Amino acid sequence: MWLTNMSITHYSFISWLHIATALVAMALGIWVLAVKKGTALHKKLGYSYALAMVLVNATAFGIYHLMGKFGPFHLAALVSIITLIAGLIPAMKKQRAKNWRFYHLTYMYWSVIGLYAAFFSELAVRIKLSATFGMLVFSATFITIAIGFIGHWYLVKKWKYD
Repeated sequence: MWLTNMSITHYSFISWLHIATALVAMALGIWVLAVKKGTALHKKLGYSYALAMVLVNATAFGIYHLMGKFGPFHLAALVSIITLIAGLIPAMKKQRAKNWRFYHLTYMYWSVIGLYAAFFSELAVRIKLSATFGMLVFSATFITIAIGFIGHWYLVKKWKYD
């Protein structure tokens, strides 16, 4: 049962919480990537982003109306959680590895890009373009990640490491 025509008025509390926390995480994610790294603001935004992402991913596991069972978007939520944890651990360790900043910045960057890929995939499906569900999701994800690679290549040159 792919893609039901569920009216927005039938969304559950979990769905609305998922949408709200995803929008908050999108704003915080871009903001934390834009501010100077290592500042108190960066840390507050980063922890706020992480909390929002925990809520986004936790609520994703409560949404089953699309397929009626565990599906590819639940798998994407698992990848998102792993990416988030991989980005947080290097910064939170007391004994930091030599190139901890690279790992922290890279995984957190890809956490944000993954969130935007999910957003654009959802948007592509919701505006009902004349293509299959799979092609819409694949195209939106591929384009977002391709742009993400270009951005990462540019930012790696600017980031300061140990």
